[in-house]
Amino acid sequence: MPTERPPTIDPAAAARWQSLVPAASPWLHEEVARRMEERLALIRLQPAVWAHWEPLHGGMAAHVQLTRRYPDSVCFVVSSKEKHVESARKIIAKPWWHLASWKTPRAAKTQFERSPDGAAQMLWANMTLHMAADPQALIAAWHKALAVDGFLMFSCFGPDTLRELRGLYRQIGWPVPSHEFTDMHDWGDMLVASGFAEPVLDMERITLSYETPERLLAELRTLGRNLHPSRFPALRGRGWLLRLTRALKEQLADPADGGRLKLTFEVVYGHAIKPARRLAMAAETTVSLDEMRKAIRGTKGPAS
Repeated sequence: MPTERPPTIDPAAAARWQSLVPAASPWLHEEVARRMEERLALIRLQPAVWAHWEPLHGGMAAHVQLTRRYPDSVCFVVSSKEKHVESARKIIAKPWWHLASWKTPRAAKTQFERSPDGAAQMLWANMTLHMAADPQALIAAWHKALAVDGFLMFSCFGPDTLRELRGLYRQIGWPVPSHEFTDMHDWGDMLVASGFAEPVLDMERITLSYETPERLLAELRTLGRNLHPSRFPALRGRGWLLRLTRALKEQLADPADGGRLKLTFEVVYGHAIKPARRLAMAAETTVSLDEMRKAIRGTKGPAS
């Protein structure tokens, strides 16, 4: 199992990306969130408290869907950047006279702060994990935020993402167009190593098509940045951009679809439960009364 930071992610570049405040949640992220939200119908637990991790990147429309599914719950909006929290607050906490406030659950049940450790019965993290320089630390933070028997719902890009663009760059002889994306089996190993149980992961491939190279590149800019340490070390000029757009037209166009340019995105969906902590046993074991109480309270069955 991998135990170090991803070798293809530059931590400084990842931090710069995380600091940006998006004008809107990317369309693809919202679509992934919609598909992930449908999976909640299979889970019996109705969380009284849940946490929405980095909703600006993950999907603000998804936030509305989730508050409609759990209208009596309290949600904590969690972000590593205060300006992200303030931006989310402005979107969610609309004035009482705003038309949307008559159609969506009251925003009074949304808290714009990190949830207390061990309080969230569900943690929702859409399309954030693949941009983390230290994903194991992020998974550990999710585990810490969840209550015993609480569950995690997350999604991220998988290794087949941008395979057409990778082939194009390789053919031209350019550095890779993005960092590498982790396979879902490795995510499962990391979840277990962080204390999660019963991880369930699956994936699907989504093919998007674009009328022009310019539209394709604009879409990619909303989804992330190239965090690979071996990416181009400086800005490129107009000549480079012209060569790229020509190559996109030549190699990504699908004649069967009117010449539209096609890109593949592999999306990984994950679900896991935080079980009660098992007491380590030896020939002679000393257990505090508090630990014993927690172990006894944690003997009930899983949430889903």
